[in-house]
Amino acid sequence: MSRIGRMPIAIPAGVTVDIAENNQVTVKGPKGTLSRVLPAEMDIKLEGEEIHVTRPNDLKKMKSLHGLTRTLINNMVIGVTEGYTKVLEVNGVGYRAAKQGKKLVLNLGYSHPVEIEDPEGLESKVDGNTITVSGIDKEKVGQYAAEIREKRAPEPYKGKGIKYADEVIRRKVGKTGKK
Repeated sequence: MSRIGRMPIAIPAGVTVDIAENNQVTVKGPKGTLSRVLPAEMDIKLEGEEIHVTRPNDLKKMKSLHGLTRTLINNMVIGVTEGYTKVLEVNGVGYRAAKQGKKLVLNLGYSHPVEIEDPEGLESKVDGNTITVSGIDKEKVGQYAAEIREKRAPEPYKGKGIKYADEVIRRKVGKTGKK
């Protein structure tokens, strides 16, 4: 039995969960509403203040979908109550980040500034050399943070670029002089 899949999901106060046909799950909370169509094979039941996910049989595909379905629902519940944030750091001489309205403007050593528009439902804040991406959908927050990091990924020699706050960059030793 899937350890993650069999765990019940507690629904906090102020959150409503609707399960429609075709496993269309809608979660409403204080921060907003999230909706998602989950695998039709999984049986999702709302029992009081808990959600239980069960699988029809023990095929490998069903086992993998079991834990996934439970985690997706749990991420939706956490998203509408607390929300998600990713923190990125800009390292490097002359590398800067600034906010202009809904645009994130990055100076990353290219001949031009890189401008990124904040996607719908996400917000980015700039404080010195840190960028904070926040929103209610975990998948979108992670994707947007990855797109920002991709503009100038950290390099291993000097560590210049955009990295996640909790990311550790494996450093390499540079060139040595002739003897």
